[in-house]
Amino acid sequence: MLNTSLPVMDDKEGDGVPTKLLPVMDTHVHIFPGQIFQAVWQWFDVHAWRIRYQMTSSDLLEFLLSRGINHIVAMQYAHKPGMARFLNRYMAEKCREFSGKITGLATVFPGEDEAEIILEQAFDLGLKGVKLHAHVQCFEMNSPEMNKLYECCQKHDKPMVMHVSREPKSPAYKCDPYVLCSVDKLETVIKNFPDLKICVPHLGFDEILAYKNLIEKYDNLWLDTAMTITDYFPIYESVPLNQYRSDRIMYGSDFPNIPYAWDRELKVIQKAELSQNSLEKICWHNGAQFFNINKI
Repeated sequence: MLNTSLPVMDDKEGDGVPTKLLPVMDTHVHIFPGQIFQAVWQWFDVHAWRIRYQMTSSDLLEFLLSRGINHIVAMQYAHKPGMARFLNRYMAEKCREFSGKITGLATVFPGEDEAEIILEQAFDLGLKGVKLHAHVQCFEMNSPEMNKLYECCQKHDKPMVMHVSREPKSPAYKCDPYVLCSVDKLETVIKNFPDLKICVPHLGFDEILAYKNLIEKYDNLWLDTAMTITDYFPIYESVPLNQYRSDRIMYGSDFPNIPYAWDRELKVIQKAELSQNSLEKICWHNGAQFFNINKI
């Protein structure tokens, strides 16, 4: 379980993306309107870790792009019913501001009124998928409410990024992720919606080995690397990327909600015993396939 004793890191940041990895797509970047971002920072200060990069959405997107990230997948999540339409409009505005450089995901609060209509409207705005967070939104992934969202995404060929791994857990959440989240529950979704592309962030922390085995079984499941390969969390399962199915792993940073240098994870990937072909898949091709991105 996550606790507030996690350290603040003062590691040195690099000036740019290691050239060995280029091109690079960061498939896990958070943006929010200003007041919501400030609330997120305050929550992390109290319940998790000190976020190192506290800046506006436009500034953080420009920060990554100026350091050599070729494309960004930006995401948000609605913390309560009634927020999603506003957040989806905000995301669409940022996509226009950074035209061609970012892919924006929609959000919706599972079970809220007109949830499927909210998603339909978000797709009409040009958003390319959906981000959900079970720890924050407290949804049961095998519920009728969620089935409607899966059906909507499957119908429109839009991928879904779902934080349904059990960690990082906090007592500040209104629900227990260990009750809501499990590999078995996600496998039910995968089987019931075989044409729905799903990504579970953080390599499925803390069921890492079980999720590694799951991507060996199913072609509609991907994982991202966010925060789990940086030697920050006390992870008791090893994460040897060279032993993973390389066409189902995507680089994602969780920027800006990180307590260490923006490129810490990229340095780990650079040093991993991966072939050039695997590096290209993890850093670019898998994200392009998952999010239907056709060009740099």
